[in-house]
Amino acid sequence: MADFQLIKTKVEDNIGTLTLASPPVNALSPAVLKEIQAALEQFKAQKVRAVIVTGSGANAFCAGADVKAMRDFETAPDKAAEFLQLGVDTFNAIENFPAPVLCAINNLTLGGGLELALSCDIRISSDRARFGLPEVTLGLIPSWGGTARLPRVVGVGNAKEIIYTGQLINAQQANKIGLVNKVVPDGDEVRAALDIAKRVASKASPVAVRNAKQAINEGVGVPLEQALAASEKVMGEVMTSSDLKEGIKAFIEKRPPAFKGE
Repeated sequence: MADFQLIKTKVEDNIGTLTLASPPVNALSPAVLKEIQAALEQFKAQKVRAVIVTGSGANAFCAGADVKAMRDFETAPDKAAEFLQLGVDTFNAIENFPAPVLCAINNLTLGGGLELALSCDIRISSDRARFGLPEVTLGLIPSWGGTARLPRVVGVGNAKEIIYTGQLINAQQANKIGLVNKVVPDGDEVRAALDIAKRVASKASPVAVRNAKQAINEGVGVPLEQALAASEKVMGEVMTSSDLKEGIKAFIEKRPPAFKGE
């Protein structure tokens, strides 16, 4: 793996882990976003079967965009546009990564940090975590996908309240509205995410999971007919895969399948 400066990465048992490591609150600067993209490319090349994204330290998973990097935006709008696009591209890369991406949220998750979490497939939260999109209190809007992804996850009404007020909610409230999949005792969030990732990596066909993810992503928020078409579109690769042949053979032989992702 590359020697990153602002994140840490490792791969073990076909599971990649990406840890934000820019204290004190793991803010997202252009450099951090570029390292995230580079790490995802490495994970893809290594054909990992799941990725876990988490944050270092006890203060925050990620407190959002690096405000210091935004100081010159008024006099350099081209830099603002570049920063905006970099965040959008990074979170799209997470959402469209060919394997499931799980977010292990260890504490404060604000602004771009929440938008990062929203781009992941599954979110596991510490019971100490707090969530919010405070951009309106700075005169901004959540522009790295928050206005698009949050309503799809928690519903339009809940999303509007979170975005319009800029107020924070706790882990229990986040779980109630579906913002996170599970709340666990503080310190257990990575272990809980790893439990899910291990099941995916050891028991599921990478071909099937990759295509299921694509079908789900393309089918969210569109008419049922289009969602069904998205599912049909990926079935060709699934039905002709070596993984399917292995899965059927293993079932008949009453043994665990040995999927190769082909």
